[in-house]
Amino acid sequence: MKFIHTSDWQIGMTRAFLSQEAAARYSQARIDAIRGLGQLAEQHDAQFMVVAGDVFESNQLSAQTLSRALDALNSVPVPVFLLPGNHDPLDASSIFRSRAFRDQAREHIIVLTDSTPIPVPGLANVEVIGAPWFSKRPAVDLCAQALKTLQPAPGVSRILLGHGQVDSLSPDQSQPGVVSQALLEQALAQGLVQYVALGDRHSLTNVGNSGRLCYSGTPLVTDFDEVDPNQALLVELDNETCTLTPHNTGFWDFQAVQRDINGPEDLAAFAQWLDAIRGKECTVLKVGFTGSVNLALAAELDTLLDAQAQVFASLKRRARTTDLAVIPDALDDGAIALSGYADATWKALLVQAASDDTATDALRLMYRLAGGAGNQGRSKGA
Repeated sequence: MKFIHTSDWQIGMTRAFLSQEAAARYSQARIDAIRGLGQLAEQHDAQFMVVAGDVFESNQLSAQTLSRALDALNSVPVPVFLLPGNHDPLDASSIFRSRAFRDQAREHIIVLTDSTPIPVPGLANVEVIGAPWFSKRPAVDLCAQALKTLQPAPGVSRILLGHGQVDSLSPDQSQPGVVSQALLEQALAQGLVQYVALGDRHSLTNVGNSGRLCYSGTPLVTDFDEVDPNQALLVELDNETCTLTPHNTGFWDFQAVQRDINGPEDLAAFAQWLDAIRGKECTVLKVGFTGSVNLALAAELDTLLDAQAQVFASLKRRARTTDLAVIPDALDDGAIALSGYADATWKALLVQAASDDTATDALRLMYRLAGGAGNQGRSKGA
């Protein structure tokens, strides 16, 4: 059999660092990814799709977002199994229990509300078993609970859907909901299940050595620390082998980078790097700077960032990792023409800047407002 393993769609997610315009495009891209997954299933003759948790960002979505997501889901040409996760648990307010969901979702959209094996429509001897979340903080290992009463079924291929961190990867193994990797591997070795589709980890991750236990990662990047996002897995499974093939499903890119700026050549290299990035409208950058520059170079950097921020989905200075010393020099002092109170203020700030970052920031602003960065650029081009 062939099927698509995906997870962590988190439809309705917002990112605070995106502008209103970019946020709208990003939200739509998450919905468009559903249609892309349907096309992937069709292209590779996959017979069904499993979504291993966190289909929605929360149980409180706008009617418009839910309707658009369900319209995309309804267009998927194969049965789709949805597992409630920690973002959209199957509690009293569950979006999966809402009338809007029940009225709009078509029959091939199957929500796993318990751990009863469910036959895959149109396939003989293939079942899907879920370990759904019923609250945001489970008191037990839900996968272990789903496997506890499962009996062997010779001739039947089973896929277990789980959500959460396996203990080998969890930063806090004391949490009661952490998933036991050993129990999952034991179930695979005993033939209780033939594949475990995991969600919650947004990076594509193989677990253990069986080749049948995997996180698919998110189909559209959500954060800067994710490894191999924008992917889904095509799973080809039989009694003897399991083949996992990642496929690209998204085109947004989140990057956190660090740059050294100590002279004009460093700034020029950074500008060239920015210019070479393709798909800027779907690229989110946060940049930390280190080094030492004068006011002229600091102003040029500020001007570059301001201009490029209009092109990228988001381009921001990374305050936590920025350690860029701005040291006024004689060239700065002679680059702008000031008189009267402005000149006196400039000279006072120059004295304070040696020990006061606020004074340095004020100098940078004065330098730019007085046209220092523009004058510097004209003198270089002359």
